[in-house]
Amino acid sequence: MDLQTLWFAAVALLWTGFLLLEGFDFGVAALLPVLGRKAADRHLMLRTIGPLWDGNEVWLITAVGAVFAAFPGWYATWLPALYLPFVLVLFGLIIRAVAFEWRHSHHSASWDATWTRVITTGSLIAALGIGAALGATTLGLPIDADGNRVGGAFAGLSWSALLGAVAVLSFSVVHGAVFLSLKTDGPMRTAARRLALRLMPVAALPLLAWAGIVHLRYGAALTGLLWAVAALAVLVAWGRLRVGREGQAFAAWGAMLVAAAATIFGAAYPVVIPSTIDGAFDVTVADASVSDYTLTVMTWAAGVGLPVVLGYQAWTYWVFRKRLTAEPVHP
Repeated sequence: MDLQTLWFAAVALLWTGFLLLEGFDFGVAALLPVLGRKAADRHLMLRTIGPLWDGNEVWLITAVGAVFAAFPGWYATWLPALYLPFVLVLFGLIIRAVAFEWRHSHHSASWDATWTRVITTGSLIAALGIGAALGATTLGLPIDADGNRVGGAFAGLSWSALLGAVAVLSFSVVHGAVFLSLKTDGPMRTAARRLALRLMPVAALPLLAWAGIVHLRYGAALTGLLWAVAALAVLVAWGRLRVGREGQAFAAWGAMLVAAAATIFGAAYPVVIPSTIDGAFDVTVADASVSDYTLTVMTWAAGVGLPVVLGYQAWTYWVFRKRLTAEPVHP
C-alpha cells in the first residue's frame, strides 16, 4: 500500500472514529427533551457523557488536521465549498461546550433549563452540519476544473447534503439511546431501550441509503459486501437490544456505522471530492496529496502519537465504565 492510500485510509478511519464516539454524546444531548423531562433525569443523562464528550471531539480536530496536512488540495477545495455547514458546525460546537461548562456554575430551574436547551441545540446543529458536509462531499460538489465551487452561497446544500445530515442525526439519536440503556439503570435504562427499539429500524435507513448510493455509483463487489454487513449489523443490534443485551447492541450498531463508512470511503477511492459538473474535475488522492517525504514524516509522527491518544481514551472509558443511577440534584 502506498503512503497516499494509507493516509486516505487514515482520514476515513478518523472520520469514522469521530462519528462512532461523538455520535452517542450528540444523541444523548438530542434526547434530553425526550427522556430528560425531570431535573434528575437530565442530570443522569448528562453524567453519562460528562467525562467523555470533550475527548471525543479530539477525533474531529485530528480528522480535519489530517486532511489539511496530508491532502492540502482536498482541504483547499472542501472547506471553501462548504463554508455554511462548517460555520454552523463551529457555532454548534462552541455553544455546546460553553453550555456544558456554564450549566454547573449556578443552580436554579431556569438556569438549568436554558443551558440544557443550548446543549441540545448545539448538538443538533453540529450533527446536522457534519452530516451535510460529509454527504455533499462524498456524493459530489459543484466544483470546476480549478477546484472552485460554482454557484452561490447555498450551492453546496443539495439533496446529498440533506441525506448526509439526516443520516448522521438519525444514527446519533439511536446511538445515544442505546448508550443510555447501556450506561444507566432503573427507569432511564428501560425508557432508553424502548425508544431505541422503536427508532432503530427507521433510523438506519438514511445511512444505508447514503452508503448504497455511493456504492452503486462507484463501488465494486467488496463495497457491496460491506454494505450487506452494515445492513446485517442493524438486524443484530435490534435483536440483541430486544433481549436486553445492551452492550452487544451498542457494538452491533457501531459496526453498522463502521461498515457503512467503509462502503462510502472504499467506493469513492481514489476520488476525494466528486464534481457534479464534470467527472474530469474530480479531486483525487493523487491530485490533492503532499509529497511522499512529507507523508513519510507524518507516518512516523502518527506512529508515535496515535497509540498515546488511543491509550488515554481507552483508559477514560475504562474508568467511567460502570452504570449510573439517578441521584438527588441541586435545587
